[in-house]
Amino acid sequence: MHEANRMKRLPLYLFTIMDDLKAKARAKGVDVVDLGMGNPDLPTPKHVVEELRQQVLIPENHRYSRPNGAVEIKLKEAIAQWYFQRFGITLDPKEEVLPLIGAKEGIAHLSLAFLNPDDIGLVPNPAYPVHFNGVIMAGGILYNIPLTPENDYKPNLKGLSREVVKMSKILFLSYPHNPTTQVVDLHFFQEVVNWAKGKDIIIAHDLAYSDIVFEGYKAPSLLQVKGAKEGIIEFHTLSKSYSMAGWRIAFCVGDREILRSLAKTKSYIDFGIFRPVQYAAIKALTGPQDYVAELTEIYRKRRDLFVEGLNKIGWPVAKPKATFYLWTRIPLKYSALTSMEFATLLIEEAGVGVAPGTGFGEYGEGYIRFALVEPEERLAIALKRMQKLLEIES
Repeated sequence: MHEANRMKRLPLYLFTIMDDLKAKARAKGVDVVDLGMGNPDLPTPKHVVEELRQQVLIPENHRYSRPNGAVEIKLKEAIAQWYFQRFGITLDPKEEVLPLIGAKEGIAHLSLAFLNPDDIGLVPNPAYPVHFNGVIMAGGILYNIPLTPENDYKPNLKGLSREVVKMSKILFLSYPHNPTTQVVDLHFFQEVVNWAKGKDIIIAHDLAYSDIVFEGYKAPSLLQVKGAKEGIIEFHTLSKSYSMAGWRIAFCVGDREILRSLAKTKSYIDFGIFRPVQYAAIKALTGPQDYVAELTEIYRKRRDLFVEGLNKIGWPVAKPKATFYLWTRIPLKYSALTSMEFATLLIEEAGVGVAPGTGFGEYGEGYIRFALVEPEERLAIALKRMQKLLEIES
């Protein structure tokens, strides 16, 4: 039995390799401080969990989700309400909102819905892996746009050749950015919209980290650009803002025609979201939002502790304005290693799990990403272990 050729085109999923390395270390008795996967460790809000508990006891909620069922309609309305309160954007709940079984699922299915074998998917690189893996699995042509510190991790769209632009059908963006933590203002989005005019290219913006922002920064929505709904969609998730990663609940908003095709694609593949999860999502979006502010403050304290700790042991890192990640070059002492080799070394010698930069694409080489998804006391342990590995006296 042979896999489809498009599966062979997929790069190695380095996070699976890292999981195996962590499992082997734990089997040897190593207490691994796992800062690799962006897997929130904070508990889901109590009122959201309670809503799930109540709704799961109702037998009717165990049946298939219905596109026009009562809770399905309420969820779309809650999403539209949340978007208006958060960004001042008015959405038609019926046609401009589409709930998803996680943003990763929706992003992958977008490529499947629109890319033909001769269509290009433009993906700024490094990127959240499904941005480029989705293009490959859909059978499209992947075109990486390098993101570097020199260009402030922003894609040079004007530098694309006329031939590439002509063949392009989707442009993926994501700010605040995973993995680099780069942020942008609304002016940047205006430039992107201006560039895309007349090019018949879908702009898909992944806005997963809009709420995890610091020092007064407010992450804009691409849809805040005037007249930006046409040809534009935006993905959001409850995974990060409400610590609901395992619940698999997200949504996409924007251009109704694009959402109609995405919904059509999904209708052939899934039966919707477990209805109690939808009820819980409504509670999260429409209930008290104190949790989001408290969560963000916890991540800010972790960021400050870890960044200051890294700088103290001689590993210079700047404080990001958003996300719960740190994106940093491999220390000079180990700069001859690949990011995968250095990440392996950290697990085997220091018991600290990180994400190798190449897991986010070829332009991530030379970097690693820390996910601050462990309590402060565990982060302090990781710093001590890495200081010993770096052999730097504080």
